[in-house]
Amino acid sequence: MSDGDLITVEVAYALPERQLIRALDVAPGTTALEAAQQSGIEQEFPGLVIDAGSPLGIFGHAVPPQQPLKAGDRVEIYRPLKADPKAARKARAEKAKARREGGTEEGGTGAGS
Repeated sequence: MSDGDLITVEVAYALPERQLIRALDVAPGTTALEAAQQSGIEQEFPGLVIDAGSPLGIFGHAVPPQQPLKAGDRVEIYRPLKADPKAARKARAEKAKARREGGTEEGGTGAGS
């Protein structure tokens, strides 16, 4: 492949209520960040900012923004987590422990009719 050829990649971004995948023809050596910025997706989603700190991936695997793309790659722009998964899991465990130690049981069945 000569340097003048273009490769086709996709850039994807999703919210719970809306998803967008955009195909792009880019120069060989284009990075994940450059493709995300060239996709125009940033203009489609108010509040989305694509910069060097944006979490990106290719087919579900996190990659650095400078990751060079290959033909057929799908760059995924990830949203920030609303809660730290470890902290959420710890809070649920503490709540369950407190329920057990407090002697309250939820979800019991009644005498029936």
